[in-house]
Amino acid sequence: MSDVAVKICGLTEARHVTAAVEAGARYIGFVFFPKSPRNVDVATAAKLAADVPPGVAKVALVVDANDATLDEIAARVPIDMWQLHGKESPERVAEVRARFGLPVMKAVGVADEGDLAALAAYARVADQLLVDAKPPKGAEVPGGQGVAFDWRLIAGRGWAKPWMLAGGLTAQNVGLAIGLTGARQVDVSSGVETAPGHKDSDLIRAFITAAQVR
Repeated sequence: MSDVAVKICGLTEARHVTAAVEAGARYIGFVFFPKSPRNVDVATAAKLAADVPPGVAKVALVVDANDATLDEIAARVPIDMWQLHGKESPERVAEVRARFGLPVMKAVGVADEGDLAALAAYARVADQLLVDAKPPKGAEVPGGQGVAFDWRLIAGRGWAKPWMLAGGLTAQNVGLAIGLTGARQVDVSSGVETAPGHKDSDLIRAFITAAQVR
């Protein structure tokens, strides 16, 4: 077994939170973005977060959220980390980090080598990086599309901060992705669903097992 940390993102039901935790997920992600099929309201997220034991990080995914939205989430949901998944600038990342005193993970979409420079820029201000596939043109949501990028683009690369691989990962390909990129952390949402927004406990368990077997 390898020590690859897994994040299960976009959880909306307690049974799937339990399945993820029991299978060994290191991060649990809640999406606060109305356009996403995985969106949860603050009250629901607060209840779900209560089921997450200490040692498993509770991550709030937001997209270009204003301070009022972040304040409401932080006041009512016991989160451990922000995931900024929009077009937030490095300055905004630093602002959020300073305002709440919580670690911030910044998602960066990758489609070609030209996108890699942004990772270095965000590594200077974020606590972690999420290296994700760029969404298709015209997509209304910036992640959870089930799309992968060419993992060879980041083979052998590293950044000044810990990073997590995302985008199109499934139980069938996560081992290959880890092998090609050297990722020590992986994130999945659509890859453990039977339909957009509908998680499956068996798929969650299978993904975590596949990520750990090397």
